[in-house]
Amino acid sequence: MPRSQRNDNSIDRTFTILADILLQIIPTTDREREAFTYYRDGMSAQSEGEYAEALQNYYKAMRLEIDPYDRSYILYNIGLIHTSNGEHTKALEYYFQALERNPFLPQALNNMAVICHYRGEQAIEQGEPEDSEAWFDQAAEYWKQAISLSPSNYIKAQNWLKITRRSKE
Repeated sequence: MPRSQRNDNSIDRTFTILADILLQIIPTTDREREAFTYYRDGMSAQSEGEYAEALQNYYKAMRLEIDPYDRSYILYNIGLIHTSNGEHTKALEYYFQALERNPFLPQALNNMAVICHYRGEQAIEQGEPEDSEAWFDQAAEYWKQAISLSPSNYIKAQNWLKITRRSKE
């Protein structure tokens, strides 16, 4: 049984009801409805930590979804899963793909910056200060882009940019 039909909790039930109403009101094709169902099931599985199931649903949604904007959110969520699993290189690839389809995803840029910052910290621990600076510089660039899209968010990143004197570069 598809996850959207299980309705395991009240939030899922409410979201499913609202999504079904919207799908009836908004003119959509069967293909678009099916893609959205897989996307919705992927989000539900992801929220419960069922990453393998979420990925299966997202990949099915990607095969059906043709709208670049909608695809960007599917790719972004796939990137989130890979980030959660510590697969940072894969995560970056999916965030890049999401941004290619929708350059107005500050959350993807933020996550890319967080990964680069983490790699910078790892480089410090491994005694590679030049590499760490390169990673930190890349993190700064991603954060600047995210902040330019969403100026009232990412306050910690804004402070880090100021403290490290990377805010004006």
